[in-house]
Amino acid sequence: MSDELLKIRREKLNELKEKGINPFPYTYNKTHNAEQILAKYKDLKEEEESPEVVSIAGRIMTKRGHGKASFATIQDDSGRIQIYAKQDIIGAEKYDIYSKLDMGDIIGVKGHVFKTKTGEVTVRVQEFEILCKALHPLPEKWHGLTDKEIRYRERYVDLMVNPEVKEVFVKRSKIVSLIRKSLEEKGFLEVETPILNVLQGGAAAKPFETYHDALDMPLFMRIAPELYLKRLIVGGFEKVFEIGRVFRNEGISYKHNPEFTIIEVYQAYADYIAIMQLTEDLMVAACKAVNNGSLEVEFKGEKISLAPPWKRIPLTDALAEAGVLIAGKSEAEIRQIGKEKGVEGFAEIGVGKIINVLYDKYVEPRLRQPTFIIDHPVETSPLAKKHRSKAGQVERFELIIAGMELANAFSELNDPLDQRERFNKQAELKAAGDTEAESMDEDFLRALEYGMPPTGGLGIGIDRLVMLLTGQPSIRDVIPFPHMKPL
Repeated sequence: MSDELLKIRREKLNELKEKGINPFPYTYNKTHNAEQILAKYKDLKEEEESPEVVSIAGRIMTKRGHGKASFATIQDDSGRIQIYAKQDIIGAEKYDIYSKLDMGDIIGVKGHVFKTKTGEVTVRVQEFEILCKALHPLPEKWHGLTDKEIRYRERYVDLMVNPEVKEVFVKRSKIVSLIRKSLEEKGFLEVETPILNVLQGGAAAKPFETYHDALDMPLFMRIAPELYLKRLIVGGFEKVFEIGRVFRNEGISYKHNPEFTIIEVYQAYADYIAIMQLTEDLMVAACKAVNNGSLEVEFKGEKISLAPPWKRIPLTDALAEAGVLIAGKSEAEIRQIGKEKGVEGFAEIGVGKIINVLYDKYVEPRLRQPTFIIDHPVETSPLAKKHRSKAGQVERFELIIAGMELANAFSELNDPLDQRERFNKQAELKAAGDTEAESMDEDFLRALEYGMPPTGGLGIGIDRLVMLLTGQPSIRDVIPFPHMKPL
């Protein structure tokens, strides 16, 4: 952006002030938005004028015409509408000010609605008011704003000039709202739990650390709300959920951002089978809501059908289908398989984590249609209940769609003695260098000792779900302000 263009805008700002015009007034009384006017007056005859005067406001996106009359397009929250200004109507002095307006300026317009010879519903300007003088020009219209780096850094501009981007975030809001409404209709209560945690816990992830000066103690940004939500189940709530941000100190990719939105749901007297059905119900409803009732979406050029029921495959079977045979193998044999498959640190990490790495590498990427991968290793699932019939496994599922994990769920562990033993094993892994291992949480163990009913728990990554349902290839396309390195 040239300094000269910025200079010209500031000169225009000063000129307005010299004329006694406030370029940043406090309020404006709108009677309609663009969408309402276009709908209400779509049946006007050519050059017919509405009897009523409307008042609209928005940002100037295009301008054309010279001399004593000109057209412009203004954009508000609902869309765009054409306006027409003529010197004979608003007067020479006012028209001179109007003609010097720039694209990007925000104005209020009052006038009758008419339809042009080309059939476009238009507001004839009788009065106008400058509501905000834009000091930075919009991107040139013939180039648009296509540079991804700039779009993510300057999302406010991206939203102005790319209507399809705004639509993604409108759909995101609808998805979250629909899930919230669906859960409330099923009797779930929305709650809030701490974001600053004394201990790292609730998921396998490396946390962000911070410090509280007044208490003189380190704290962790939460990686999951799980342990607090289960405390509420102990306290007597039977159906709770939380939608909020979690923070994980991990790499950035098309499906990873260091902070992201999750929904966690806990239902007393349910197991992971019941939670599978709940997961299907929530996602199917969300898909229909933002895709005109359709259960087919397109993601990275691939057709994905969310029509239930979804496949349910045990993890060991899924590995076998991918050519990795571990069923019935000894720990030593699985370690050898891990070594042959290039699993780093195979000698130091537990065999369960080796299985998990093999799963991440050979199973997850090849699953395209909705699939529940069920029954995971105990070692990588320290908060899940042991499987009622499969030794060494837990009642857990991950939902994979288009090669991404979208949901994770358990029959929740409610045996405090088993939970203590699991925490002890996690402590051993942490001592061996596993930064993602769980911490020993004595208060949570104390809560379990008071008694937690059988419970099913669920976590859904909202950002990935929005990616899938809106066809966006990167998590950065569904987060309004993704993390970027400073320029």
